[in-house]
Amino acid sequence: MVTNKSVKIIGFILGFFLILGCNSRSNKSSEVGEDFVAKQNLQGIWLDDDDDDVVFRIKGDTVYFPDSTSMPAYFRIEKDSFIIVGGNTISYHIIKQTPHLFVFINQNGEKIKLCKTNDKSYLDMFAAKTVLTINQNKIVKRDTVFYNNGDKYHCYIQVNPTTYKVAKSSCNEDGVQVDNVYYDNIVNLNVYKGAGKVYSSDMRKENFKNEVPNQFLRQAVFSDMTFDKADNEGMHFFAVLAIPETSISYYVETVVTYNGKIFFRIKR
Repeated sequence: MVTNKSVKIIGFILGFFLILGCNSRSNKSSEVGEDFVAKQNLQGIWLDDDDDDVVFRIKGDTVYFPDSTSMPAYFRIEKDSFIIVGGNTISYHIIKQTPHLFVFINQNGEKIKLCKTNDKSYLDMFAAKTVLTINQNKIVKRDTVFYNNGDKYHCYIQVNPTTYKVAKSSCNEDGVQVDNVYYDNIVNLNVYKGAGKVYSSDMRKENFKNEVPNQFLRQAVFSDMTFDKADNEGMHFFAVLAIPETSISYYVETVVTYNGKIFFRIKR
């Protein structure tokens, strides 16, 4: 079983973007000064020396983790540095390495000590797992009917889960970066006046790149969209952009005018 302590420790290289890791693999032959002997010594399953919890498995040039939200990450060793290449490139200073001992310093300056195990029963912990998602993994539909100046309007919202991956970065209790992987949504918004279409579009979180910071948008999921009101300006909706497992979010007011135009602004 993976305890809270092991979850803290494995966070130091969790879940970098797989595609970036693959790109790094394709370029590994051009890396200068890589220590292939040290890389070979890391092959195997590593445990926390304090409580024998599984931390990660090294196979080839890839690090694998026993939790369900972490993606494999490409690594290399150069001199006394353990370098992880993914969403970000992070280097950890190696204090000591033998075929059965690995000690490095995290970003808080704390020493992490791991030991290798030959117990093959731990391989079961690295079996394929379904990546956890923050959405319902199902289509969500909403319909709203209202009248304006005697005309009937029908607003239709459909939230569609996708396979687009979002990596959320945070700093764990060991002072190292943690990237967990989630899935984004696409929201289909349609507005009709009677039988005539006023507006129709598949909306993605990138639609709001001018309203929210890029660093936030990169880690956020387009969580939902809801109808708010209709007035002389147009039909008002709120797009909810949220960073998974945090209270951090943006509510972007989305206004569709009666002549089919759309604009955004941040809720104040």
